[in-house]
Amino acid sequence: MLETSEDTLDPSDWQAFRLQGHRMLDDMLDYLEHLRERPVWQTIPQETRASFGQPIDGEPLDLAAVHDTFMQNVLPYSVGNTHPGFMGWVHGGGTPVGMLAEMLAGGLNANLGGRDQSPVEMERQVLRWVRELFGFPETASGLFVTGTSMANLIGVLIARTAALGIGVRRNGITAGQRLSAYTSASAHISIARAIDIAGIGSGALRIIPVNDRYQMDVETLEHTIAADRQAGMIPFFIAGTAGTADTGAVDPLADIAKVAQREKIWFHVDGAYGALGMLAEDIAPCLQGIESADSIAFDFHKWGQVPYDAGFILVRDGPLHHSTFAAQAAYLKRETRGMAAGSPWPCDFGPDLSRDFRALKTWFTIKIYGAKKLGRIISNTCALAQHMKQRIDAAPMLELLAPVSLNIVCFRYRSEDANRVNADIVVALQESGIVAPSTTIIGGQLAIRAAIVNHRTNAGDIDALIGATIAFGEAIAKNTNSA
Repeated sequence: MLETSEDTLDPSDWQAFRLQGHRMLDDMLDYLEHLRERPVWQTIPQETRASFGQPIDGEPLDLAAVHDTFMQNVLPYSVGNTHPGFMGWVHGGGTPVGMLAEMLAGGLNANLGGRDQSPVEMERQVLRWVRELFGFPETASGLFVTGTSMANLIGVLIARTAALGIGVRRNGITAGQRLSAYTSASAHISIARAIDIAGIGSGALRIIPVNDRYQMDVETLEHTIAADRQAGMIPFFIAGTAGTADTGAVDPLADIAKVAQREKIWFHVDGAYGALGMLAEDIAPCLQGIESADSIAFDFHKWGQVPYDAGFILVRDGPLHHSTFAAQAAYLKRETRGMAAGSPWPCDFGPDLSRDFRALKTWFTIKIYGAKKLGRIISNTCALAQHMKQRIDAAPMLELLAPVSLNIVCFRYRSEDANRVNADIVVALQESGIVAPSTTIIGGQLAIRAAIVNHRTNAGDIDALIGATIAFGEAIAKNTNSA
């Protein structure tokens, strides 16, 4: 019998592989150390884009050569969210510590679907930390997922079970079971998608208008629920938002919680990035009422600075969460001893059987930096947003388009053809490599949207954005007027 096989995927020369691995690690550390010397983002050259059209390689290639291809064709042309000048969308910046933890997780290659193993115990430890952070009971359950979009879907499915009973898993939504759900006009699109995917139909989602601070109008919510009950509907799910994607607004969570409790409706909070504001002493009061939620969805990979991806769902009623997803199969039989011990398993709380070790990079991030420092990072991003607001207020050619609630600032350059001019400004900013905001629509007006999430961003980066916006605005408006 052969003791070794030429078909193994391990290196034939471990020492050479080790040296190349060290070079690859050093290259990434150099990249992170010298981010400010690079553009935030740059257009992919046509020849680079074309290189990804090559057919699959039949024969093996040298690791060093493939790594060089990565350095030339991939690293310079990512979206740039590690860069301190990146302010488009709500993307975390990641950390060197998180990167190293990802390396460890990749080497271990653990499947966290279940079984009796320390990686699962580590995920349970992070769950205990999360319970404490949000004031949830010890019976609350939780799960790492890809991101808040998946966490929102899980929240909807648990709420569906709460409303219709466990039989809905077998029978589906039957005739006469007309469910209705509620969220605000500022809610993330993933709420509507979750209602759709859950088989309820996005038409059953009532979009509640917002007030002048872009928060859900609770009085309208109450009237809408009453009208649905009168029409024979079953109101089953309310999604409040802690940090909307457009403006960073936080719904009046405490008031929504009271409505949900009185009406016996599942109260879910989409806290994709804002929920982790609980780590910051000055931001946590803005989230009052989140502790009353039935479920909370959020991402460690945004304000928590954990590398992508690391979403989380926290559920107050752990047994209900379990009954919504647990399933029996011969190959998943549980034991009290051996490798198949340790039930219930993570796969009993969500749709995935194969699961990455997301808990490790989160655990490392919290252990190495500490919850207090992470909280200070969150506070600082909000302080920078206020600094940006002050700069905008002091510039006659700029105007704020929405209140600055947390860390998102929506503004524009004043111009006769403002929507077109500001759209061109954002493209110019992105292509300059200096800073990279995104856009959104506020009250029918196109806004330059700066989301300050990255722990590396400082006041100088904010000033660079303001200065470049004014400079590009003057040039673009002049060209537009002369055309």
